[in-house]
Amino acid sequence: ELGWPESVPYLDRPPSPLEFYREWVSPNKPCIIRNAISHWPSLKKWTSAYLREVVGPKVVSVAVTPNGYADAVFQDRFVMPEERQMPFMDFLDIVEKKVTSPNVFYVQKQCSNLTEEFPELVCDVQPDIPWMSEALGKKPDAVNFWLGESAAVTSLHKDHYENLYCVVSGEKYFLLHPPSDRPFIPYELYQPATYHVSENGSFEIVDEKTAEKVPWIPLDPLNPDLELYPEYAQAKPLQCTVKAGEMLYLPSLWFHHVQQSHGCIAVNYWYDMEYDIKYSYYQLLDCLTKTVKML
Repeated sequence: ELGWPESVPYLDRPPSPLEFYREWVSPNKPCIIRNAISHWPSLKKWTSAYLREVVGPKVVSVAVTPNGYADAVFQDRFVMPEERQMPFMDFLDIVEKKVTSPNVFYVQKQCSNLTEEFPELVCDVQPDIPWMSEALGKKPDAVNFWLGESAAVTSLHKDHYENLYCVVSGEKYFLLHPPSDRPFIPYELYQPATYHVSENGSFEIVDEKTAEKVPWIPLDPLNPDLELYPEYAQAKPLQCTVKAGEMLYLPSLWFHHVQQSHGCIAVNYWYDMEYDIKYSYYQLLDCLTKTVKML
């Protein structure tokens, strides 16, 4: 009834700033854009050999978990990954399976890790997406670099950003929910905790005792427990695959769950959303959902 498509539509070229704002940002609709990054040198250059040569021994932040789920609900906790500092070449050895590990490794630190930790690679992409920057009248808050194993999964969540997600190699698999699905998506408060490696190499979950509880979604949309969360049966997820050379526009406040092919490389641009009438409507829907559950 709100006009959401049954599948994510494709654009064959990058739009003009006015067209993009009018047709996609303003109505808060996702799309996949082809030929928007075809001029990036990274599409041809970012081989494992090239990354070893350019980044190589540099120490970077890597998220390490025992199960591939970072920033996710586990054992009634909101568990964050161990942030391990390690030479990038050692990380590549694990991704290429030259070194075996029982754990799951993922370069996924946000906070503009492309510009902060991998500045050597910025010249192979772009510091921003010009037509998006013009459409929104601002530069991105962050530009992030993603590389990891296929076992690394991003749990269902939403962001307060207009997100342009660009796949350089491999594929990303997105499951999306529009903001209007909020009444069917469960949130609960969880004690925040972090994975820590003990002396014998096993992981233990250590509570962040001074931190406030975190609202998070406990449901796995790929295998939902409808006995526990029957409302989710009314939700209508969209699924899409973003291939190398393609860009996904993921609008602000859309829920998303993300998987990837092994060794997939991606760069995304986070533009802060406008806290306009769409945000007010979402906040109203969120409050009404919480109130109904209390009755």
